[in-house]
Amino acid sequence: MTGIATTLTWPVGVTWTAWHYLWRILPVWRSEVPGTRLEDGPPPVPAGVETDGLQQPEDGSGPLFHRLYTGAVAAPGTPAAKLMTRLSGDPNVVAPSRLARFKKTRGVEGAMRVGDEFVVRMPGPWDGPIRVLETTSNSFRFGTLDGHLEAGQIEWRAWEEQDELHFAVESWSRAGDKASAILHDRLRMAKEVQLYMWTSIVERVAREAGGRLINGVTATTRRVPPDAFS
Repeated sequence: MTGIATTLTWPVGVTWTAWHYLWRILPVWRSEVPGTRLEDGPPPVPAGVETDGLQQPEDGSGPLFHRLYTGAVAAPGTPAAKLMTRLSGDPNVVAPSRLARFKKTRGVEGAMRVGDEFVVRMPGPWDGPIRVLETTSNSFRFGTLDGHLEAGQIEWRAWEEQDELHFAVESWSRAGDKASAILHDRLRMAKEVQLYMWTSIVERVAREAGGRLINGVTATTRRVPPDAFS
């Protein structure tokens, strides 16, 4: 029944995303530059973390994309560490619910520990299983699992600089297989949906922290060509 219910939300989620994408007023400063495998590969998986089922970039297909979405928050009412405790307890606090929902499949609710697993429910047949690879007082990092459209890692982190709170989502990933590489690299719609999702999370983090974004969101992409993995 859960699968049927999820399927029925696909048109609603896609329509809602397209509508809000067209009418949003959030400034997004984007750039894409060439990258290298040495500089733009993901951090190593920490020692002792279960690696069974993890999809590493070497297991994927097509180019690797190293993406960074950042925002600065003025007048935050919540320190970075406290904010990340909230988000690790429930990432859905800032996830755009019609586009992505985090469902925990392993581990206790209300906390995040290394080895915990989630499925990220998204419109369309794009649910993404992930595992927690690392947690600190100011960050957490996921790795994608078998069946995910992407092979790689993603990290959420927050920190303070002077009177501002800064938040970033950083990812290192290739397509999970050759078919997914078409979506991952060539179809603009897939790229725009991904951009919308992560910039929306940065925007929602600012509200959750009780402050306001300064000058929108910066989105930087470094593209590593497929032949770097040959």
